Amino acid sequence: MSSLNSTILLSDAQQMMERSIAAARTLNVACSIAVIDSSGHLLSFVRQDGAMAGSAELAINKAFTAHIFNNRTDWLNALAQPGAELYGIQHSHGGRIVVFGGGIPIRSKGRTIGAIGVSGGTAAEDIAIAEAGSASFS
Repeated sequence: MSSLNSTILLSDAQQMMERSIAAARTLNVACSIAVIDSSGHLLSFVRQDGAMAGSAELAINKAFTAHIFNNRTDWLNALAQPGAELYGIQHSHGGRIVVFGGGIPIRSKGRTIGAIGVSGGTAAEDIAIAEAGSASFS
């Protein structure tokens, strides 16, 4: 991690990828995994053999969503339901907002410095894979 803890470094992203891929293999899930840095730009990405083509953009957008809202995408889901405080949020930002599980912000010293997004399994599987990757950062 950067000495200033201001962003995720490539070495951090690679470690997150390794842990996420291991978790995906354990769950027998072919998925896409994306890590973005503090600027919100893609730092590392992998689409495993057999992962659905549509999972690539979803993984990137889950990371984007977690980063810009400084919140897990599964937590945003409850707020985006009809009648809830953020209903319709998924239609903002040019349709890039994803409000189902698999996006987790990466924090250091209380600041979001990047995020990980996973897509390809069930929401629960995507969350577990993303958590495995994000846990390697702390």
